[in-house]
Amino acid sequence: MKVKQEKITFDSGRLTLEGRLVMPGAGTEVPGVVLCHPHPLYGGNMSNNVIYAVARALTGKGMASLRFNFRGVGLSEGAYSEGVGEVDDALAAVAFLADCAGVDNTAIGLLGYSFGGAVALKAAMRSDTVKAVAAVSPAEIPLLPIDKPRLVISGSKDDLIPPARITGVENSIVSGGIGTLKIFPGADHFWHGYEQEMAESIAYFFTQHLGWERQPLDAV
Repeated sequence: MKVKQEKITFDSGRLTLEGRLVMPGAGTEVPGVVLCHPHPLYGGNMSNNVIYAVARALTGKGMASLRFNFRGVGLSEGAYSEGVGEVDDALAAVAFLADCAGVDNTAIGLLGYSFGGAVALKAAMRSDTVKAVAAVSPAEIPLLPIDKPRLVISGSKDDLIPPARITGVENSIVSGGIGTLKIFPGADHFWHGYEQEMAESIAYFFTQHLGWERQPLDAV
């Protein structure tokens, strides 16, 4: 089964953003997940190791993925917007992916890492399209409950976002019985050496909550 990867652009308000869309070529509509990268002012972009690893894992499960650059990053127009405009960017990416041919618009997920994790959680609170959300080492966790399946992952050796900060709001994460918190022993904030294990955990979460069971594909 051939996997198709293409460069795309989409609009976020008056700005044009760039992204990479990966479609498994399954011959039927598949779930899709939008991926939000870490902080734009500290080198974060859609080629980040965590984002790329998750994209590969999703491909391996036969799901579509869209990773993109926030405003002001790479070829995306605009400038950093203190996390406010970036939530709009994530919502625009969700709308774009849901409208793509071959994507099941009733099975859309959202994932973010670090700064992007906080963006993803906030965007999920504003979107009826997003059916499940995951955050890796999120810089912030909204205290208002998110009424959809959610997964928060942190590394036990994260010095930038200490796991105690994450576990301290565990009740907000797991409220309603549809949230999960996982701490990976040995992983730091950058996940070097733990990318595959972390990404497979996230891909499994989305197969569970987007209603998807397919034979694995070769990742790209």
